[in-house]
Amino acid sequence: MQTTESSQQTSAGPAPRTLETFFRPDGVDVPGLSAWLDGLDAPARKAATVAMTPRQQARLYDAARGFRPLGIDHFVPRGVAPLPAVVHTGKTSIPIVSRFEKVFCAPEAGGAQLWGYNHNPRSIQGFTGPGYFVCYAIADGEVLIDYTQVPPGPPPEGWPGIRPNSAGFSRFIYDRTQDTMRGVSRHLSVGRAAREGKLMDNWFVLCRQDG
Repeated sequence: MQTTESSQQTSAGPAPRTLETFFRPDGVDVPGLSAWLDGLDAPARKAATVAMTPRQQARLYDAARGFRPLGIDHFVPRGVAPLPAVVHTGKTSIPIVSRFEKVFCAPEAGGAQLWGYNHNPRSIQGFTGPGYFVCYAIADGEVLIDYTQVPPGPPPEGWPGIRPNSAGFSRFIYDRTQDTMRGVSRHLSVGRAAREGKLMDNWFVLCRQDG
């Protein structure tokens, strides 16, 4: 009996979904992307995060508004003790150094703020500085990563020294900036930067590194 191409495709099942599947010409399938990301294991989820293009990041940020309300417990889950680091893999739309990590901690149990800094490749970390920030919930189910403030206390053990974002080369990157974050999935959030309230063409995605 001759097997047709149609029956071969049926027996093989549907093709696996990829990141591009959810970025359609007519819009972004945020619910589908969210469910797909939640179904991936940690390495695959990280790979999808760092594969996201600048255009996809910008489209996702707009499409994710109001989709999944965020609180600071997305960045440091409830039950994590104060001070241990929770790391998020990052991919930014800036092409020069597009991959980075944001490191968060809860300075106290049940507090309304997180502390954090940016961990960049060693080759540029000395120039960029750690980019310290505080992080807190704002209106509309969004979270602000605020570089206009730095943690008031000494950094947790093993973290770089705290310095103002107006110092050195950091002033060109972090000074007077704030990132507005929106939720996409259990691990993924998307953000856009603003300086002194003016939106910048700088988007990024963060993927929390846990199970």
